[in-house]
Amino acid sequence: MTTTACFIIVSRNDIPIYEAEVGSATKREDAAQTHQFILHAALDIVQDHAWTTSAMYLKAIDRFNDLVVSVYVTAGHILCVFLNSYTQHILFGAYITLLNPLYLPGSRIASSHFDTKVRALARKYL
Repeated sequence: MTTTACFIIVSRNDIPIYEAEVGSATKREDAAQTHQFILHAALDIVQDHAWTTSAMYLKAIDRFNDLVVSVYVTAGHILCVFLNSYTQHILFGAYITLLNPLYLPGSRIASSHFDTKVRALARKYL
């Protein structure tokens, strides 16, 4: 089964602090730009939903062709946004790394260890 997925973490100031293209589908040249466009367009919908519900996990908030956007909103209003071509959502657990007391909130996640964990989860479940 081939899948395509994109995972981003967005700070409460709407600044992407982590991005990863994951999945086993063949990469098209324009796929990364298309995924970024879909994810950023969905952020407006997330802002509307995040303030009207107490749920932290917003399931399928947007769709584009066969791609589904789902979001996990933390208590600190940091968004874990996942774009995928199926309905199983698995990458939100990687956000636990940000609970590190040495992490500066809002700063870009440049940890190779974090990136390795995200990609390992993607290989396991995608």
